[in-house]
Amino acid sequence: MSLATLLLLADGRLPSGGHAHSAGLEAQVTAGRVRSVADLDGFLRGKLATGGLVSAAFAAAACADATRWADLDAGLDARTPSPALRRASRAQGRALLRAGRAMWPVAGVGREPHQPVALGALAAAAGLSPGQAAVAAAHGAITGPASAAVRLLGLDPYRVHALLARLAPECDRIAEVAASRSGDAVDRLPASGAPLLDIGAEYHATWEVRLFAS
Repeated sequence: MSLATLLLLADGRLPSGGHAHSAGLEAQVTAGRVRSVADLDGFLRGKLATGGLVSAAFAAAACADATRWADLDAGLDARTPSPALRRASRAQGRALLRAGRAMWPVAGVGREPHQPVALGALAAAAGLSPGQAAVAAAHGAITGPASAAVRLLGLDPYRVHALLARLAPECDRIAEVAASRSGDAVDRLPASGAPLLDIGAEYHATWEVRLFAS
């Protein structure tokens, strides 16, 4: 299991379209809920505890067992009440698969899976473990919106990366919890939600002018 491979899969420069998504941050910035690095800290911690945990658990489960990909995909649909967020997750899954298939052979996951299922499938194809898939998912849950915050608010990128460094132990903890659940039945996997992000995503989808797709 190569750490270099894990870094490659988790790299924000991977041409998978992640830079086009703010993970719900743009709507929260517009609503005035996130204005500073301190606000971003709260947003990212909440993201890790909810969507980050769900994504990490489903990525780990997809990496552990390819026979469950369809069930895991349906399980993520059930955990994503916002149609806009479902579309965003599937768009990111499709883009991630396109990038990943240029590096590793993967089949059977469908054309447009949810992003965590695509991530887990690629992690398995690359020879990574469920725990490493969970790390990549948890890492992506906070680095994506952190990068978006710099663009949306003009925050100091050094302070934002210092925040990410402080969050690294929590990111590892979430990934460890998620990986320990990778063998659970789909209906027993984490299902934490964030209603404000769901509501914000639906408003965001109606905007004529926006910086990010989601």
